[in-house]
Amino acid sequence: MAGVTFKDATRVYPGADHPAVNKLNLEVGDGEFMVLVGPSGCGKSTSLRMLAGLEEVNAGNIYIGDRDVTDLPPKDRDIAMVFQNYALYPHMSVADNMGFALKMQNVPKAERQAAVLKAAKMLGLEEYLNRKPKALSGGQRQRVAMGRAIVRNPQVFLMDEPLSNLDAKMRVSTRTQIAALQRQLGVTTVYVTHDQVEAMTMGDRVAVMKDGVLQQVDTPLALYDKPNNLFVAGFIGSPAMNLMKGKVVDGGVALGDYTVPVPREVLAKAGQTVTLGIRPEVFTISEGEGLGVDVALVEELGADSYVYGTLAGLSDAEKLNAQQIVARISTRIPPERGSQVRLGIDPEHVHVFSDETEDRIS
Repeated sequence: MAGVTFKDATRVYPGADHPAVNKLNLEVGDGEFMVLVGPSGCGKSTSLRMLAGLEEVNAGNIYIGDRDVTDLPPKDRDIAMVFQNYALYPHMSVADNMGFALKMQNVPKAERQAAVLKAAKMLGLEEYLNRKPKALSGGQRQRVAMGRAIVRNPQVFLMDEPLSNLDAKMRVSTRTQIAALQRQLGVTTVYVTHDQVEAMTMGDRVAVMKDGVLQQVDTPLALYDKPNNLFVAGFIGSPAMNLMKGKVVDGGVALGDYTVPVPREVLAKAGQTVTLGIRPEVFTISEGEGLGVDVALVEELGADSYVYGTLAGLSDAEKLNAQQIVARISTRIPPERGSQVRLGIDPEHVHVFSDETEDRIS
């Protein structure tokens, strides 16, 4: 096994006015499950394809272990890739699909069959080995693609949105299978997804990208609790963090008629306005002081309710363009639609972001 290192790795497509991936520096530990996440066009799939040898590296280097693989062809990199569309041969059986790479390497038939059977047992595919891919469900085809990668016993697994063709329920069960399987095998894995819930639940660490630039890399919990900037704060978490612009006043930041307490040393780093980041679960229904909110919608989900609204006191015209506020409330009697509530805020869990740099200053 081996780790993966990107050193100032850059990819510029011909005719493009800016790099698809710009000076990516990232280290993936031996046996680590690293997830690259970000919106469409952020450079995550391009980064993966550079590692696979499917995209040219215009500047910088990529290492697998101690080997510089920047200019090596894909077949010499000792990697196995699982694609979004599975890329199975329709005319071959499941067993032949899984063992095809070994056949190309002239591995003896008995050894090949043993490797395929071992992988099939891990993935629960033993009874499907003689079937063709068209006779399988989407989830089963995905497991065959995984099996083909496992059989090769590579140094690194690369996965490019392998769950995007599955329905919601199948995605949840399959992502737990992949994460458990990776831990069992201990193979270094780089996984690309645009789904931040998938990233948070699967990765040992998560790398967040935007416009070809790495924004932050950390454990899922650290990304959630200490986002470096506004982009990471708004991207990680479901529902998303509330990001509200307020005016710096004596003792804190004014939102509507309420002043959110913010330490003086934080305000000293700020301009006249800042953006406050507050997770939905930080809010509580308050009988006294708190942020005034006009309730527009309540979603009751059993154990919790999500309250959606806007700052209290806005006109109907202002509400159309106003920042939506989302609060996760655990009370069994949530507020009614059309009512006004006060939301208490724990100052310990308020993030403060500079409006000039968009970086977190709290």
